[in-house]
Amino acid sequence: MKEKDLTKEDVSYYTNRELSWLSFNERVLREAANPRVPLAERLTFASIFQTNLDEFFMVRVGTLMTQLNSRKVIKENKTGMTSEEQIDKILDEVKELEDKKAKIFEQLMGELEPHGIRIINFNKLSDGERKVLEQYFDSQIAPFLSPMIIGNEHPFPFLTNQELYAIVLLSSSKGKNKIGIVPCKNSVFKRLIEIPTRPGTFMLSEELILHFISKLYSRYTIREKAIMRVTRNADIDANEMYDEDMDYRDVMQKLIKKRTKMTPVRVELSRKINDKAKKELANYLEIGKKHFVDVGTPLDLSFVFKLQETLKDKSELFYEKRSPRNSASIDIKESIIEQIEKKDILLSYPYESMKPFLKLLEEAANDKSVVSIKMTLYRVAERSQIIEALVEAAENGKEVVVVVELRARFDEANNIEMSKLLEDAGCQILYGLGDYKVHSKLCLITRRNDDGERKFITQIGTGNYNEKTARLYTDLSIMTANADIGADAAKVFDALQKGETLEHSDVLIVAPNCLQNKILEKIDKEISKGSEGYIGIKINSLTDKVIIEKLVQASQAGVQIELIVRGICCLKPQIKGYTDNIKVISIVGRYLEHSRIYIFGKHPENEVFIASADFMTRNTIRRVEVATPILDEDVKERIIYIFNLQFNDDEKGKEQNENGVYVERNVNDAPINSQEVLYEEAYKAAGM
Repeated sequence: MKEKDLTKEDVSYYTNRELSWLSFNERVLREAANPRVPLAERLTFASIFQTNLDEFFMVRVGTLMTQLNSRKVIKENKTGMTSEEQIDKILDEVKELEDKKAKIFEQLMGELEPHGIRIINFNKLSDGERKVLEQYFDSQIAPFLSPMIIGNEHPFPFLTNQELYAIVLLSSSKGKNKIGIVPCKNSVFKRLIEIPTRPGTFMLSEELILHFISKLYSRYTIREKAIMRVTRNADIDANEMYDEDMDYRDVMQKLIKKRTKMTPVRVELSRKINDKAKKELANYLEIGKKHFVDVGTPLDLSFVFKLQETLKDKSELFYEKRSPRNSASIDIKESIIEQIEKKDILLSYPYESMKPFLKLLEEAANDKSVVSIKMTLYRVAERSQIIEALVEAAENGKEVVVVVELRARFDEANNIEMSKLLEDAGCQILYGLGDYKVHSKLCLITRRNDDGERKFITQIGTGNYNEKTARLYTDLSIMTANADIGADAAKVFDALQKGETLEHSDVLIVAPNCLQNKILEKIDKEISKGSEGYIGIKINSLTDKVIIEKLVQASQAGVQIELIVRGICCLKPQIKGYTDNIKVISIVGRYLEHSRIYIFGKHPENEVFIASADFMTRNTIRRVEVATPILDEDVKERIIYIFNLQFNDDEKGKEQNENGVYVERNVNDAPINSQEVLYEEAYKAAGM
């Protein structure tokens, strides 16, 4: 077949990045409505949908708003949409998603009632219950509220990001219209207020405030009222704030403070208000009316976790309890270093425990032959055993070099505190790398044997060094004593310590200078094989246009391409003449799919890699990322098995069609949930 000319503009196989992300979040919302998911767990998916959307507005819509306000016409490089066009389409899509969420939430609340849980409003209360709640409001809530009226003498207050406010439109006896605002958050009273006469029946405190708000404005007539929530832009470039006279940590602390006061990008309302009032609020908030979103559910769904606590005795409403198992490939009671020197060891989270890696660090901290531990940290747990091990190593006189990426969005404060702790213990701390975030998951332990020879233990992973997320995210981690891998890892750290990026590596694939180009070379190699070529990729997101174009060329050459892309996928499969040979699936399940796997070629000549990098431009050429080849045949076989199992998942896996829509798939006689299969295998391997 003759290849089509890709130099001519043709966007038929492209999906806009932002709209693709909304499609991913819609798949999360689907799990909240999925009857095969236990009821209490469906509440979690509804809350995740909301928090995902919040971050999307703060980061992605915030970025588009910044572009729009720059007054430069900036077009997205795949579909050609301008910033304004993307914002308009996003807002349209979000309003549709909010309608879906409202229906699903109502369904969930209805299904909770037979289990003794109910969120109620005043229409369903008896006169006696209303009186009790009024007394509760008067004595326990009203004294702690701070109602405000907006006027010439009372400027519009700053509304904190994502906090709840009761907004009320008032008329005075003199016919003047005013706006009243009441902050609804308070540490004195609970969010969920239980009705004394009905155990398990609750009212949200903001609804109670809204119902009795006339008591706070007794001199006015209430015209309209609603609960309001503002989402603010969080798109701040740390490099733009950089001052060479300031400590980098101080720059990041300044950034965190600035973020809380950024301009609004979305205003949510629990009830409809008239256009005139909406316009007035829009003027105060300096945001367009189109950014107002009517939401048919409570504006903050975090209370669902309190509901789950009341249901904890009903195990049938939750997933079966699972906990990470000890890997069958390692004896946790024996020296981890000695076992790695004999054979590469793969850990698969959350199915297998992180304990062997934690023990490796503890062992290295106390091993006299260990001279240094070097590590990149992006997101860590608040009370981290990893940090404790690094502190212990430093206190034991080891050289400990830690690259702490302070620009890990929304984890900056935790990383700042953690860096101070490490620094106080005597570790050498590096803060990222200028224009490049350090996103790699790399740990290098250097030993010196009795003969003075330098030896390495290298750990490379797909996920963060975080004990908490290792129980919630699917990730892969390999520990190896391979000398070539260790030598390349040493080069990575040498470059970082000099404030440079690695220009060349022999075994590892390292961004920003030699990841995208090497991936392209490997795709070209498969293109040369034609229909005998094969590419299997598992990543979180696919947006890199250069790689997408090369995958299209591979498809046109007859290469079979299987993509597991959890979130954003800007490539549409099954487009005739372009992506006929590409299949794309997405898995949204109990655990967040986070591992990155690259497979090039068919068995037995295939090359297999695990990596920290997605195929996004920010990962391939704007960050320090590391991919490692899998050289141990047993480990390679295991990773290929995991990939194939997940690609055949037809319980949680959805397949993207030529229209960019994710649809149900029927691959197996009985549906397979790959996450459950992997956990069952981990339990079986552990003898349970």
